[in-house]
Amino acid sequence: MLVLDSLSDFFRPGLSPDALPALNRLSAAWPYLAVFVTLFRGGDEEVLMRLLVLRELGSRAEAPYWTPQDIAQRFAYLNDTKLNTILGRLREGELLVYDSDGGHYALSDTARVALSALATLIDFAGDDVELGYLASQVAAGQAVGQVSDEALQHLLARLNELHAEFADALESQSEFRIRAAQHRLESVWRWVAKSTDVVRGLTCDERLSLTTLGQAQAIALAQSRMLALAGTFERRLAQLAAQRVHLGSSGLTSTDIADWLRHQGLARLAGLADGVIAANVEPAFLTTPELADVAEYELLGRERAREHDHALPAAASAETADAVEAERLLEAEALYDTLAALQLVPAGGVPIADAVLADSYNETAYRLSLLSLLGDPESRSDRGVIAALAKLPLALKGGDAVLALDHPEVASLSDAQLTVIPTSRDSTS
Repeated sequence: MLVLDSLSDFFRPGLSPDALPALNRLSAAWPYLAVFVTLFRGGDEEVLMRLLVLRELGSRAEAPYWTPQDIAQRFAYLNDTKLNTILGRLREGELLVYDSDGGHYALSDTARVALSALATLIDFAGDDVELGYLASQVAAGQAVGQVSDEALQHLLARLNELHAEFADALESQSEFRIRAAQHRLESVWRWVAKSTDVVRGLTCDERLSLTTLGQAQAIALAQSRMLALAGTFERRLAQLAAQRVHLGSSGLTSTDIADWLRHQGLARLAGLADGVIAANVEPAFLTTPELADVAEYELLGRERAREHDHALPAAASAETADAVEAERLLEAEALYDTLAALQLVPAGGVPIADAVLADSYNETAYRLSLLSLLGDPESRSDRGVIAALAKLPLALKGGDAVLALDHPEVASLSDAQLTVIPTSRDSTS
């Protein structure tokens, strides 16, 4: 056992190490802690190889005793000098014990305990599983009737940390942070469910002390608060989606632009801003933020209010919208006429380029989008050219490759083909 008198240099004069219960508990467990000191002292490479050898020696449950010949054969892939150094270190730290009577090696009791702890830690190594490891420690203590207060405290602390992270993401109003927090919550959800089962069993155990029971109830409350955020994420993302700005008819939104900018390097962003952003004028007489706030309204706010035009928009806006709708209708009718003429083509199929390729990119894209109406049962009940398109006996096939086009505005197009769906009359003839 560690001698506490040797720790007196770490404390202020007049304070005895024996007066600290936390230190006494660590001192009592020093035979097991010394095992980890032996394993993890030295460089990273030495520690990793030491753990490799110890885990290999502890993996043979059916034959736990090792002769020197067995060890040499098992670790034939290691350098002999390095292997002897590792085995010597394990023997010095009393992790590996040699029985002179039997002529074999065996792991010590403390080494077995250390390997068991390391096995649990290694199995839970990965992303977003720290909550599962903490819950497993509490569950293990519950199974043997010895629940650790420290394990409960660590689990409660981790739940509170996760809740704080999720709450900060919601307050940031950043769609990217909220989506990342939502993904994190989904990844730890199964561990929260496991932890809920463990806590439910703890609260039903009448043998627990009031302190342990209070911690278990605090864990249950923390889990409820964290899981309640799941619905909040969905509502907040829906609100942010309603605030997106659509950039014309391109299909892009402000979120797409922000996501693209986030993945660009500083040099690329500086190049984009070069010559675009100019320095703002900073008048010297505005010495404080308060003066600037007042001056902004007096100099700008009043003038904007006077110049603001409250008149209704002219009727030309509605006429423009009607003109666009009429143009779309004419394009749809032109596509219908083209597709109707393709019904007489043999079953070999016709490239979609013959039907949708137009003079401009916008018209080509609109015609291509109309092909999704072919065979649509819901669109058949409509009226006009949309229903007529849906009723055409045509289907799309292929489309796995992309064809390069010699076109001023359309660079490439799918290689899908339009084929005629044979009718019953065609099959009988």
